[in-house]
This record gives sequence, structure tokens and C-alpha cells, in this order.
Amino acid sequence: MALCYAPPWSFGTLQSVLPAPQWLSKVESSRTMDKAFAATLARIPIFPRKAAARAALVGLSETHQAMLAENFRQFNIEAVPVTSNAAERLRREKFEACVLALGDGADQVMESVRSSPSNSRCIIYGVGGSAQVAMRYSKYGINAMFNEPLERPAALKLIRATRMLVLHEFRRYVRIPVMTEVCIIGDGRKIVGSSIEMSSGGMSVKSSEDFSNGTSVEVSFALMTLPRVNLRGAICWRKPKSIGVRFDSTDERRLRVKSWIDSYLEN
Repeated sequence: MALCYAPPWSFGTLQSVLPAPQWLSKVESSRTMDKAFAATLARIPIFPRKAAARAALVGLSETHQAMLAENFRQFNIEAVPVTSNAAERLRREKFEACVLALGDGADQVMESVRSSPSNSRCIIYGVGGSAQVAMRYSKYGINAMFNEPLERPAALKLIRATRMLVLHEFRRYVRIPVMTEVCIIGDGRKIVGSSIEMSSGGMSVKSSEDFSNGTSVEVSFALMTLPRVNLRGAICWRKPKSIGVRFDSTDERRLRVKSWIDSYLEN
């Protein structure tokens, strides 16, 4: 068999003539594709995710604004600090929630919110004061209270519990958080508390006094556009400083509460 001899100086010429190995072609092809994809992706604009809802922050310190903004952001809710002309701005701009420091001027802002065509069903969070202080604004239907001092874990827990209403996920949230004065008569006593949550079937009430489970009671309360209503019911559960009342299903006056809740969710 004849052997071909190639002098050393000819290797460069042979390498330039022989085809490149198959793996090298794949590497070059992969690099080319990477460059093509990178160039294509660079031309695609990246837009930040739009928040599903907006919450106005009124009368709060910068520290509290920053903390609440971070908490709301976790649920795709944009927190918007409102530092001037709050009443006017909340009358004309659409907000799904309003966090408001209770104090001077709070009633004017809440009046603006509830009289605004677009914000009348806005979820109102109060900040500061006790339940008794909140009762002064019960006609505006404060939905929930942030306790002072305002702390991150407690604030996050409250936002998580009420976020469905802010995001208009009404079908998943049949209980309406709302604070209003409630009078309960039963067992020969009359006590006054404040509502925590309400549904068409019953309500939870914050009270320092207690009743035994199963006690027949009559409750009396008013809700913003709903005039005072009296309902028969029974104590269905007890917790420290709160009780649950189940409305009597045969009491036709319960339908007024159901209509109010349906209207609240539809608007």
C-alpha cells in the first residue's frame, strides 16, 4: 500500500482545505442563534405589570406610606400617597381602597369618597384610635381598622384578609368587613358593640360582654344607605371579645340586609 508523505509546511494548507469537524459547526450555529435571539429580544419592549387596583393613602407619615405600599404591592395593589386636596381628588379619581388617618378632616374625605359616583363602594381602612373612635364615622361605613402603632405583620394580615374586596373578587368573599354600632338584646340584657364582618346570614360583633351559645337575641344596626334594621337571631359562636350572631332565616327583615350586600358587591 502506497503512503503519501506530507511535508510539515503543508499542514496549514491541508487544514484550510479539509472541512471543519461536525461538532465545531454545531457550536458556531448555536452561537449564531444565540445572537439572533438576543437581538430579537432586545427589540421587544418590556412593560411593568399594571396594578389590578389602587389604594389612596391619606394623612399618613412617609414611613407608614412606604410600609403599606410594600404590603399592598404583594397583592398587585398600587398604593398612591395623596398629600394635598384629598377630598377633591378622591371625589374625581377612581380608587378601589382608601387608607385614612382618623382625625381632623377625616369626615370630609370619607364624605367625598362615599358621595363619589366611582368610589362610593371603595374599601375604607381607618388608621388610629379605638373602635369607639371609629364609631364616630360609622355612617361612612369604615370597613377595617389598622391598629396603632402600625406594624408590618399586622398590616399585612389585614390586607390579605380584605384584598378580595379591593380586587373586586366578590364571588370569593361573601362576608363584608364593615364597622358600625350594633345593639344586642338577649338574656335580659342589652349590650352595645361594633360589627366586624357581615353577610346575608349573620354577623360577627366585637364586644367586651358575652352570651352563651344558642342564646336568642335581637340585633339592631344601620349601614350607610341601609336605615336601621332590627333582626332576630341567635349566638352561634364565642371568642374572646367577639361573638357570632346567626340571623333567623324566617325573619323577612333579613332580606333588607341581603339586598344591601348584593348592591354593595354589584357597584
